[in-house]
Amino acid sequence: MLKPIPELIAEVRANIRVLSAAEAKIEIAANNGVLIDVREPDEVAAKPAPNSINMPRGVVEMKMSSNFADSLKPVYIHCASGARACLAAEQLERLGYANVSAIACAIDDICSV
Repeated sequence: MLKPIPELIAEVRANIRVLSAAEAKIEIAANNGVLIDVREPDEVAAKPAPNSINMPRGVVEMKMSSNFADSLKPVYIHCASGARACLAAEQLERLGYANVSAIACAIDDICSV
């Protein structure tokens, strides 16, 4: 039986660190964290999020290690709603990144902070 996506996201979300946009903004300023946007390039072009680096969900695992080799670097992941961010955060933790947070909110919240 296939698992519904909302159920999968809820399971993942229970096992990762999840923040609001406002919380992430404060932490990023305090700890020199990096903000990763896992939306597709056309989504980013339509509504860019300030100070974020675009690494689409489909390639974030491959791009992170070549761009951020420090597994202790604070990493904050966002997307349009939080679903892809949660999935990406889980995968980065599986790769060994120790300080990963997903930002679960609407894209408008990210763009306004």
